[in-house]
Amino acid sequence: MRSASTDYLIVGAGATGLAFADTLIAETDAHVTIVDRQGKPGGHWNDAYPFVTLHQPSSFYGVASLEMGSGLKDPVGLNRGLYELASGPEVCGYFDRVMNHRLLASGRVSYHPLSNHLGGGEVESLLSGARTPFTVRRKIVDATWFTPAVPSTHVRGFEVGEGVHVVPPNSLPGLWHRSQGGIVPRRFVVLGAGKTAMDTCIWLLQSGADADAITWVVPRDSWVTNRLTTQNAPEFFNEAIGGQADQMEAMAQASSADDLFLRLEACGAMLRIDRERLPTMFHFATLSEAEVEVLRRIRRVLRLGRARTLAADHMVLEQGRADVEPGSLYVDCTASAVGFRASEPVFQPDRIVVQLLRAPLVAFSAALTAWIEAHHDDDALKNRLCAPVPFPHVAADYPRTVAAALANQFHWNQDEVLRKWIRHCRLDAFGRLTAGADKQDADKQAILARLKASVPAAMANMPRLIANAATPA
Repeated sequence: MRSASTDYLIVGAGATGLAFADTLIAETDAHVTIVDRQGKPGGHWNDAYPFVTLHQPSSFYGVASLEMGSGLKDPVGLNRGLYELASGPEVCGYFDRVMNHRLLASGRVSYHPLSNHLGGGEVESLLSGARTPFTVRRKIVDATWFTPAVPSTHVRGFEVGEGVHVVPPNSLPGLWHRSQGGIVPRRFVVLGAGKTAMDTCIWLLQSGADADAITWVVPRDSWVTNRLTTQNAPEFFNEAIGGQADQMEAMAQASSADDLFLRLEACGAMLRIDRERLPTMFHFATLSEAEVEVLRRIRRVLRLGRARTLAADHMVLEQGRADVEPGSLYVDCTASAVGFRASEPVFQPDRIVVQLLRAPLVAFSAALTAWIEAHHDDDALKNRLCAPVPFPHVAADYPRTVAAALANQFHWNQDEVLRKWIRHCRLDAFGRLTAGADKQDADKQAILARLKASVPAAMANMPRLIANAATPA
């Protein structure tokens, strides 16, 4: 059995692992080994549905050293006037360039695709079964924390009757080729209420499906982020930074999580598809206002909980039975994009467990973790700077998420060198935007002053919002 050695063994070649490796080799002279079960870099993007895109602008996704996309706005479509959203194939191509032109080209990175980390630094090839024990001089890096389930590979949580046709959204663009006798289904039942289901419903409608031919099974209504507020270019300063100030003021004034989201909706930060219902879910799904308008065209929405059994002419849901027109195609969008796990210390004696440090910026969190590892030696200090931010299960969890993220930001601001790095990091959504604000522009400076003044008030109100969310109604 051959052996090898490395400074850091990174498990996972998705956005988290690559963003961590990119910053680590930029800030140190360490040797890095990356192990991944996929055959190509990019993690779950390799299994994503063909019409998937980023939720938010390409300009702050990926790794710190390499820009993603062209920096152009979309001239047509439902994202018109906003900055481009990389498609799934574009993201995979980008990560391939990161691996080959940035990481491997450094001479300090080795990459083992189609390989499994067995623990303790032992790596097994999935193709040959050969095992290689690595001597890890520094730490093993667990970059799998954010690994989501995707429709094409997840285990279904419902039973499927005989003769029932269920497909993941991956199959939709090729329905003509997969259909029997060239007959393409014209009625659809979309299962799930998350971003995948939203994307699927939008794709069907934009591709010509009749809105009344779509039945949408929505176990929980969701708040969504207004994409307008995520634009990080100077011409969107009022919407982005002014929007941040609006949100902090809403957080300072809200009396409960529901009140908070209604205030965020009033200032344009949040959107909901059905204006008559108060959503209970928030997973940072991001849509344009035009996309929300398209989704509002669907009138056949079932709110009877999750699917339990699918039959050709009906389905059994948690809270009842619903008829289904025979010949309908079920589209399974029930995979969870978020794997909920209990937080643990990021920096441990023998490993680094990369977690969310600012929601929902996974790549930024990974890059910042690598920067902290490169510039500090004391694990207690590193963990103080990298306190995990809990991802919200339900909308009522959002105040806790915000409080943790603001606490992290406070600690980062006390470190002048770290603060400077964040300000210039392309993965930080708004750092370069605020740093570049013209000192002579009175309007922009007024917005920045309002934002600065509202953060302490928001932080002061967080314990009340968290306590109210924990109190049964």
